[in-house]
Amino acid sequence: MALAQKAKEQQSKSLISKGLHGGAASPMAILSADSRQVYREFDIGTAKPSVADQQAVPHYFIDSCEPTTTLTVANYQSQAQSLIAAMHSKGGQMPMLVGGTGLYVNAIAKGLKIPRVPPNAELRSQLTSLGQPQCYAFLQQVDAEACDRIHPNDQVRTLRALEVFYVTGRSISSQQGEDPPSYPILYIGLACEPDVLRSRITTRTHQMIEMGFADEVSSLIDKYGADLPLLKTLGYAEMMQHLAGDISLEQTIELIAAHTAQFAKRQRTWFQKEPRIEWFTAGDPDLIEKVAARVDEFMMPLL
Repeated sequence: MALAQKAKEQQSKSLISKGLHGGAASPMAILSADSRQVYREFDIGTAKPSVADQQAVPHYFIDSCEPTTTLTVANYQSQAQSLIAAMHSKGGQMPMLVGGTGLYVNAIAKGLKIPRVPPNAELRSQLTSLGQPQCYAFLQQVDAEACDRIHPNDQVRTLRALEVFYVTGRSISSQQGEDPPSYPILYIGLACEPDVLRSRITTRTHQMIEMGFADEVSSLIDKYGADLPLLKTLGYAEMMQHLAGDISLEQTIELIAAHTAQFAKRQRTWFQKEPRIEWFTAGDPDLIEKVAARVDEFMMPLL
């Protein structure tokens, strides 16, 4: 069995995880489904669980990769599926998938079939130089089905679809699908009103600054260079602008909060498409007790 928890607000993750560990009938093991927490040294900007949280409950896919490497969705899926299988085989722990990267969650919970084609930097560079309109036109010729799902302006997915085609000789559509796991899954989501969520995001952004986020980013630039792809992601990109002298700290905070709110909105849209999610109110004072009771109810027939 596995439990997939989809949270729309990052700060709620460790709270709900700790609560479930204390209330559920079986010990939990947390599998992070966050595409950035897997990388070492990217700590403050990704809101990694604290050392105390990680000591209280076993965590996986936290600090497991070097920032100079890439953990593909296919690699994540393979490693997570093996880990879950091992937990089921040994017994005694219930895997809890926690995070806001929808593709990572679906890779496990829905068993997405993912073409085992690693990123090809040279091919992507060549395709990028042609421009997105030309690349999309190519895709229409070789995989019209993919174009029904990929927006003409979505460069990332267009390049990936072309990459798979040129490497394998087969369209990405013909290699995709779902192979759901046989174990039951309880989906839990945390709902938060937009105004409340925005306030929490702003508070979290100020906390990042107070925790030394500028020093973290500066250290990463010194060690890996400003061209490191991870430094182009949410929070880190804005702080890089500040460190370069392009924007003030106040502007940095405003941009990080605004961009995080936009990202949260996209997360909300993504997860609301999943009808199996059971939603709980993030601000409910009885949140932990209610979720723990639901998990106990889910677990009872399986024990």
